[in-house]
Amino acid sequence: MPWARVTTLLTLAIALATLATALASCRGSTVVALPRLASPVHRPPTTASGSPPVQGPISSPGGPFLYDDQGRVVFLHGVNAVYKLPPYELYPAPGKPWSFTASDASLIARLGFNVVRLGMTWRGLEPGTAPANDPAICKSGTPRDPGQFDQVVLDSYLHRLARTVELLGRFHIYTLLDMHQDVYNEMFDGEGAPDWAVCTGGVPNTDPPGRWSRNYGTAAAGTAYRHFWTNDVVGDLQGEYDRVWSAVAAYFRSNPWVVGYDPFNEPFSTSLVRSGDEQFDGQLECFYTGTAFVGAPTHSAPAIRCPPNDPARGVIPQILAADPVHLIFYEPDIFSRRGSANFVGPMNFPNLVFNVHVYCSQRSGKTGNPTNIATCAGQEARSLQTRSEDRTDLASPAQPHGPAWFVSEFGATSSPALLSRLTGGEDGSLVGWAYWSWKYYGDPTGSADEALVMADGKLRSTATVLARTYPEAIAGRPTSLSFDPASGAFHLVYIPDHRVRAPTVIFVPTAVRYPDGYCARASGGSVISRPGHDILEVSNASTGSSVSVDVTSGACPSR
Repeated sequence: MPWARVTTLLTLAIALATLATALASCRGSTVVALPRLASPVHRPPTTASGSPPVQGPISSPGGPFLYDDQGRVVFLHGVNAVYKLPPYELYPAPGKPWSFTASDASLIARLGFNVVRLGMTWRGLEPGTAPANDPAICKSGTPRDPGQFDQVVLDSYLHRLARTVELLGRFHIYTLLDMHQDVYNEMFDGEGAPDWAVCTGGVPNTDPPGRWSRNYGTAAAGTAYRHFWTNDVVGDLQGEYDRVWSAVAAYFRSNPWVVGYDPFNEPFSTSLVRSGDEQFDGQLECFYTGTAFVGAPTHSAPAIRCPPNDPARGVIPQILAADPVHLIFYEPDIFSRRGSANFVGPMNFPNLVFNVHVYCSQRSGKTGNPTNIATCAGQEARSLQTRSEDRTDLASPAQPHGPAWFVSEFGATSSPALLSRLTGGEDGSLVGWAYWSWKYYGDPTGSADEALVMADGKLRSTATVLARTYPEAIAGRPTSLSFDPASGAFHLVYIPDHRVRAPTVIFVPTAVRYPDGYCARASGGSVISRPGHDILEVSNASTGSSVSVDVTSGACPSR
């Protein structure tokens, strides 16, 4: 099908869906189907020179922003893609529910996303053969090799994962590799750890009625988590986890489309409930750093005392030893997503990114949608502000102004109204993000309305909020950023860095938002891309202290 026709159809469908969304919001509904995923595969948008808008290694030298190798500030917008059932990964496999294809990657790129937080699990990487509660692994004692590692199994898993990374790279999309877990293991209606790494100490497992997340509060799940965080069984749970991460990092060390690694999704311990965040956050920092590198806590918490059997070199130095190039997107504990205090302190390592999740507590347990949009938006705005303030407290000699930060999960809703407020807040905070989640995969630990692509293959109307005009790379330091999903109006102000020779690059979702084209104007610089192109390029003036760029819907008025 010719591209012009496809663009017209996509534009028309989404324009109609936008109208339907507005009408539906008046009725209280937030679910409106958009075009099917089974659309033609298109080449990704490029700059005038034919190159990707952003490519090559991304760095986090200190301060709130990420940078490319040309010295430009980089913004990442993307989605999460996590398959939580066997085979615990997404890769091209026609006819399989876990298949991730060029159609996926093409649509992700057309919506303007330049990063995918791609899930993997410890169980997939190191399934082992021992059962849960094996005495040879779960008895107390000095940690040692549990004998569950299989290089052939791990390489096979990583080879399939690499196919997805390569596919995304062909569409100029970075991959953030996420070691995903929820409620530790399938025994607790979750996923993540292999069976052999489950040690419940004889505590019987119960399955409380209601939402899956209630399993976090069970004694058996709490015991399994505790044995992992204290590393107090002979199976050396943390040591094996670090070993697997080292192998993953070594495998992807030279991959140009891997942006980095997320070592542990939403860390949880029952001590968060019993004793407060500071106790567990100390254990979490020990897991990240190892006993040889642990630093100081934040917010006047007590000095950190690591469990005696924790590895000397934690997961972060292990990853850095295997791959000193890519970034490490580490997370605070699970309750930080609702604004609780963070007590994981500064860690003196390079390449760190403070990786936060932002969710509201006032949501439906079934759909994930807000029960009160104003309450949710307010709580999530406060959480975002708190995490922004935390970031500056995390300065270290390796990152003197603190690590960069990134919102790797937010949303999980079919409410365009809530997403409009959340994405507007993230623009105002000058932070990148990845929406949860991309596609409906029958998520065992999720909610019904989280996916951008529904079970029938249709795109939700929330795409009209998430497909935004935004700067992928800025030749200077941004000071103001805004986008109005209703009108398509975009505004960017930045302080130019005259040492940077590459232009500022802005993605403009022409097929989604601008059926009559767009008008781009720059002050303190010049628009150098052709009119109406998906990639808007702005060259800084040779002098000056400020550049502003505006995009509005429709043709520019004649002068």
